[in-house]
Amino acid sequence: MSFKPLGSAIVLALSMLTLAGCEQAEKSAQQVLDKAAQSAKQAIDETHKAAEQALSDAAGSGVGKDKKTDDSAKQAESSQEI
Repeated sequence: MSFKPLGSAIVLALSMLTLAGCEQAEKSAQQVLDKAAQSAKQAIDETHKAAEQALSDAAGSGVGKDKKTDDSAKQAESSQEI
């Protein structure tokens, strides 16, 4: 009968170790998820900046091209008039 308290103590100790291990695993998993979320946010921010830059470049180039096209058209018209 003296084994009952000893067995209960062992079961309790194992339960506590299991819970402590689960808490550590949960903390590690949370850290991994936080890092993944941070990396994803950084990738989204960089993609957004690149898209804005590409849009800005395209808008800037488009205006310049239209002006050059207009100038070329005016030169062609004046050449035809002569």
